[in-house]
Order: sequence, then structure tokens, then C-alpha cells
Amino acid sequence: MALKEIMAISGYPGLYKYISQGRNGIIVESLTDGKRSHISATAKVSALSDIAIFTNDGEKPLREILNSIKEKENGGPTISHKSSNDELKNFFLEVEPNYDTERVYTSDIKKLVAWYNQLQGLDMLDFSEEEEAVAEETEGKTESSDESKDEKVAKPKAKAQPKSGVAKEKKPAPKKAPATKAKPAGDGGAKKSTHQKKG
Repeated sequence: MALKEIMAISGYPGLYKYISQGRNGIIVESLTDGKRSHISATAKVSALSDIAIFTNDGEKPLREILNSIKEKENGGPTISHKSSNDELKNFFLEVEPNYDTERVYTSDIKKLVAWYNQLQGLDMLDFSEEEEAVAEETEGKTESSDESKDEKVAKPKAKAQPKSGVAKEKKPAPKKAPATKAKPAGDGGAKKSTHQKKG
């Protein structure tokens, strides 16, 4: 089952499987006892695929954290969520040494450990299909990003030609015609004046 189909609901213990869209909410099935419930649209519901853990380098998807615990425990169950705060913190430092100690609280670690043990008990820790989907999505974004870069490089070249053309059209022709016409008019007047004197 993909993590996007597994829900964590605020105020409800354990994890739930998404069943369908209901009236003013959703229908879920408890992974603990199989009972179905209607969850109001106002409830805080999060798919495990949308949850990430804060680290000093950014955010790490919950899937990667669960895989790290799985590797540490060789696929077996892990520490109990009822362990002491110090035990939980030390445990999580082993799993993710770079986690943000100021933004990830002990209550968060308790939830994460409880989720892992529940999924482990149900043999639901195989995220290979989801990892492949994420890899394909990442490749698709990279290809589209490369294409957009090519378009951005080509666009300035296409715009450069109209700009240079407009610049040439804006150059006005020299307005010397009026000055040229004025000179012949003056010369003609002088010649007429000389002709009158001879008569």
C-alpha cells in the first residue's frame, strides 16, 4: 500500500487507510482493528506521503526516515513509543543524526516510532513502488526544466531582431530640404534685381 493511501488523523490513535470520499469528509479504515469511520472535512488529516521531518539541511520525506529505521532494525520492530524521552532522542539521533533538534519534538518522535511499529507489524514497509514513482516524477521535472531553459535562451535571440529593426526605423532622415529651398529663392531675387538695373 502506498503512503499516500495511509492517513494520520489528529486526535485519533494509530493509522488509517483511505477508502473513499464521503459526504462532508472522507471514509477511512483503521489499520488497528479494521473499523471504518467517517472523518469530517474539518479534521486535520495528513497522508504519510505528505509528511516530512525537519533536518538542518531542509526536509526529509517520512518514507526515507522509515527506511532508515527499517535498515537499522533489519526489518524488525523498533524501540517502543512509550520509552523515555532521552531514549527516544538518542534513538532518533542514530537514525537521523542531522535532524533539527529545535523543530522536531519528542512527541513527533513518539508518533513516528509508533507508526513504524504499526506498519512493520502489518508488513507494510515496502515503499519500492512509491520510490520509483518519485524518481520518475523527478526525472520528468528535470526534463521540463531543461526544455524551459532552452526556450529562455532562444527567446532573447528572437526578440533581438525586432528590436534592432525598430531602432533602424526610428532614425529620422535629415531635414535639410527647407534650408535648400530657401537659398535658391534668395538667389533668384538677386538676379531679378540686376536685370532691372540694365534696362
